[in-house]
Amino acid sequence: MSISIKNLTYIYDQGSPFETMALEDVNLEIEKGEFVGLIGHTGSGKSTLIQHMNGLIKPTMGQIIVNGFNITEDKVKLSEIRKKVGLVFQYPEYQLFEETVYKDIAFGPTNLGLDKEEIDIRVRNAMDIVSLDFEEYKEKSPFELSGGQKRRAAIAGVLAMEPEVLILDEPTAGLDPRGRDEILSQIKRLHDEKKITVILVSHSMEDIAKLVDRIIVMHNGKIELTGPKEEVFKHSKRLEEIGLGLPQILYLVNALRAKGIPIDENVIAFDAIKSEILKLVGGKHA
Repeated sequence: MSISIKNLTYIYDQGSPFETMALEDVNLEIEKGEFVGLIGHTGSGKSTLIQHMNGLIKPTMGQIIVNGFNITEDKVKLSEIRKKVGLVFQYPEYQLFEETVYKDIAFGPTNLGLDKEEIDIRVRNAMDIVSLDFEEYKEKSPFELSGGQKRRAAIAGVLAMEPEVLILDEPTAGLDPRGRDEILSQIKRLHDEKKITVILVSHSMEDIAKLVDRIIVMHNGKIELTGPKEEVFKHSKRLEEIGLGLPQILYLVNALRAKGIPIDENVIAFDAIKSEILKLVGGKHA
């Protein structure tokens, strides 16, 4: 499922003394099956942008076209769009409300009017994707879970809708390192196995470098940069000017390059950098 955004402008509190331009003339194409990272400082327009993608916000001007359908038109059934474009907000565990984990994850599929057998299949599949053991957790209250487990249960509730696009707004916010790594590895696994479109909003340049294929950089309601992550990270000076910077590993790599060590400029992932350095060290000792 593709998303095309054309000349999108959004103004909060339009016509009031508090009028604020949140998005200004944004043009963007997201292709089916992409894993896209959306980054920017607080107030750059990231959250406002993603809320347009499944119709939670109606633009002041412009169009959002999802799989060929202009969702800004009055007659479009947004409920149908939201079945296909799943949005996971920051701290989604605060939206858990049912008596059991099973019922919470089943809530969305139940509202789709699916039969019990199909609902059960979807709940089991979603729990498997986020690594929550079905038998162990199905009857537990979601409020008895750890922070990371609550986060996974909340994400499973969106996955049970079987969206074609999954949008995640800071999915690891507030988690400890282990919980963060578990959530991110599951998101990566989901993309690799299901080939769905994933849009990841994150402040972590390390996570973005590790996971995504393309980066969209937001600044003051506009798209500042976009392209393959290797290309975007070459704009280190501009990224620093707008308060983002680079993944820490790239500062090390740039320092090594400045000393004349020939590390490929397209190598940005930690494992690839480690391999490159070991290869260079091995070559010196060969």
